[in-house]
Amino acid sequence: MDIAALRQANPDHWKKATAIRTLAMDAVQAANSGHPGMPMGMADVATVLFEKHMKFDPKNPDWADRDRFILSAGHGSMLVYALLYLTGYEDMTLEQIKNFRQSGAITAGHPEYGHVKGVETTTGPLGQGISNAVGFAMAEEKLRAEFGPKIVDHYTYVIAGDGCLMEGISHEAIGLAGHQKLGRLIVMWDNNDITIDGRVSLSDSTDQRARFAAAGWKVLSCDGHDPADIDRALTAAKGSDRPVLIDCKTIIGFGSPKKADTNGAHGSPLGDAEIAATKEIYGWPHGAFDIPADILDAWRSIGAKGTDARAAWEDRFAKLSGTKQAEFTRRMSGEAPKKLEAAIRALKKQISETAPKVATRKSSEMVLEVVNEIMPETMGGSADLTGSNNTKTAGLGVFSADDRKGRYVYYGIREHGMAAAMNGMMLHGGVKPYGGTFMCFTDYARGAMRLSALMGAPVTYVMTHDSIGLGEDGPTHQPVEHLAMLRATPNTYVFRPCDTVETAEAWEIALTAPRTPSVLALSRQNLPTLRLDHKVKNQTAQGAYVLADADGKRQAILMATGSEVEIAMAARDLLQAEGIGTRVVSFPCWELFADQPEAYRRKVLPAGPVRVAIEAGVRFGWDRWLCDERGRREKAGFVGMDGFGASAPAPELYKQFGITAEDVAQKVKALL
Repeated sequence: MDIAALRQANPDHWKKATAIRTLAMDAVQAANSGHPGMPMGMADVATVLFEKHMKFDPKNPDWADRDRFILSAGHGSMLVYALLYLTGYEDMTLEQIKNFRQSGAITAGHPEYGHVKGVETTTGPLGQGISNAVGFAMAEEKLRAEFGPKIVDHYTYVIAGDGCLMEGISHEAIGLAGHQKLGRLIVMWDNNDITIDGRVSLSDSTDQRARFAAAGWKVLSCDGHDPADIDRALTAAKGSDRPVLIDCKTIIGFGSPKKADTNGAHGSPLGDAEIAATKEIYGWPHGAFDIPADILDAWRSIGAKGTDARAAWEDRFAKLSGTKQAEFTRRMSGEAPKKLEAAIRALKKQISETAPKVATRKSSEMVLEVVNEIMPETMGGSADLTGSNNTKTAGLGVFSADDRKGRYVYYGIREHGMAAAMNGMMLHGGVKPYGGTFMCFTDYARGAMRLSALMGAPVTYVMTHDSIGLGEDGPTHQPVEHLAMLRATPNTYVFRPCDTVETAEAWEIALTAPRTPSVLALSRQNLPTLRLDHKVKNQTAQGAYVLADADGKRQAILMATGSEVEIAMAARDLLQAEGIGTRVVSFPCWELFADQPEAYRRKVLPAGPVRVAIEAGVRFGWDRWLCDERGRREKAGFVGMDGFGASAPAPELYKQFGITAEDVAQKVKALL
């Protein structure tokens, strides 16, 4: 690559792109940690994108109609940090750049949502960013169909690397995007042919362009170091009726005399001598972190260009009716409608009076029939299990290339892609996504579910077939360790409701939680209504509560979740018949109970009685409530699973594995 010729042909562009490259080199060197090669290689593409195509306003970084930029190759985080600093985002100061990867700085090793204005999503686990972007683009399409292109009219731009495209989740994401014909999604592939181990050819020979084309994408290409060619490709990408992949042929560590086009530029500092040599090649006679005033001014002018576009949008927005303005603002803020609480309360009262015996997956559908009527922002879906997850209600319509107002997504067999797309919808704003699969397949969605929690994205995961109670499908489909795994995840509400009333309460919490995702673990088998005494208060919000207290002296406390609360109630009857006073505590959400005041927890779980927990899963985690919180190990027992399930009808499995009222009663008596 003739760098001297590039400098001469495009001197203004060269200086701006070089500012990105040198900031990346200097920051990684100062931190003695990081990935300089990718920002050096993609600086030309990023410069053209932000200068000539991106619609954004650093002074109003949360402007609803901005273009979204997602750095899926999050290891190259200095690329986005440099762009944010150079274009004038207030919180991205030069001091933050100098403190790259240091304690207390917003310039984390990988971009983190919520830490930095202008970082749209947390990227780092490769493939997540491009998959989130599908959800961003879906949300844009839906809102544009509802509010019109004068209010919603923007693109989602992604920079993805070879690693993003190798990860399996990318296959799910590009298939979904191609099927949905998301023409506002433009992915720039940093095709530098290098991974950590070396040349891509060591591990992969996929024809990525053919793969994207086969998935229904428009595929373009450009020389990733020629600004005119990059501009040509980006211009051609806009206006497509399909998502677009631009194959940007680049050189990692561009300009480095010893490390360019090698894995040596990927994940470690270049070294002082190599940086000096590279800057000489660049024609950059400036010290570390020194951006000349004229170049910084040029970048700040790029950032200032969005002010007019944003002001024009505000004028158009002001011409909407007050009602439409309020509705758009409410949706983008994520605030639930005020009538949700009353609607849930009315449903609870009706259920307590009619006492249906239904599976909690059906209970969830009953709640959604109410919720979806009053929350037009909900967008449901399922990973090819609509009839099993009960996530589709009347009147939703189907979101498709032909109907962007539809609110139900057929995700196909793409659990991970579904979860990542829902993260993108949530982060875009204006959409409240929920999606379903079998509880066991949280394994397949786990990466994106963890990021929901990490980012504080309150996505709702509807996970049905929550135990051995699903029956004949057998141990491959029967979750036993999954509740423990989900409960171990910080900032996640795991709800396992015992009936329709608790299900309604769990949905209310999930739909109003500002920064916490929720998992609803729901049964396949029918369960009776246990909350027959209507309570206005949302008792599930307390995490655990006394469902039935002891008659006479309290000698035992039974704690249970979901389908096993019915078993606990039946065991209570057996024990009370023998004069053993027994309290039943329904425990729909551990996380919320842990957040309750000590006085309330002591009231629900007082010292003294023996304690038995009943759950058709493994014991792991239950000792917190059995042995701590004033409990004693020698007076604590568990009735549940200690291995995998089996294939048989559910009632037989509960007997086979000893999860019955009789087993519970016997456990209590043995402890007494």
